[in-house]
Amino acid sequence: MTHEKYVLYLRVSTKRQGASGLGLDAQRALVAPYAERIVAEYQDIESGKRVDRPQLERALAHCKSEGACLLIAKVDRLSRDVEFLFKIRNSGVDILAADAPHMGTLEWGIRAVFAQHEREEISRRTKAALQAAKARGVKLGCPCPERGGKATARRGAARSEKAIKRAWPVIRALHDNGASLRKIAANLNEDEVPSVTGGKWYASSVRNVLQQRKA
Repeated sequence: MTHEKYVLYLRVSTKRQGASGLGLDAQRALVAPYAERIVAEYQDIESGKRVDRPQLERALAHCKSEGACLLIAKVDRLSRDVEFLFKIRNSGVDILAADAPHMGTLEWGIRAVFAQHEREEISRRTKAALQAAKARGVKLGCPCPERGGKATARRGAARSEKAIKRAWPVIRALHDNGASLRKIAANLNEDEVPSVTGGKWYASSVRNVLQQRKA
């Protein structure tokens, strides 16, 4: 599928990812081959399960007005909801996923189902692991970040510690249930749990927290 014009749509799950560029860089790398034909760009900072996307609506309207194709990096960056994905697919706008430019309806359907399945599995595993942790007597706190005040090193350290405390029940529960570091990071990112740096979780950052807690 080739087009003269593309309207780029990007999505990240959290404000922190949007501000830091985490997640956006990977999407931009995938769509780089089409850069010269991108006429506009729209971004939403929303969870993959949400279907109210103001910037996506603007992107689709832009495509219709210019006869352009909607360009996305991957199907799951558009949404993780099967019904919504097919609604967009049938909206009258051509869509090109950069990681699978020759994708037909069958593959689109498979990827859409898998995207929703992954969302549901992440939610299920997290809930089950947290319930197991609670049954073992783990205290499941969720402290909120401090607001205001001077941005001193001490306050920064305190915010980092609070981020760890918020993520720790999930990390410990999933780790105790045999989840890999990569899977734990994926769960934290999908549930929009902020990392120590305020960005995305990686296997290495999960490992650092585990080592720190076990020290």
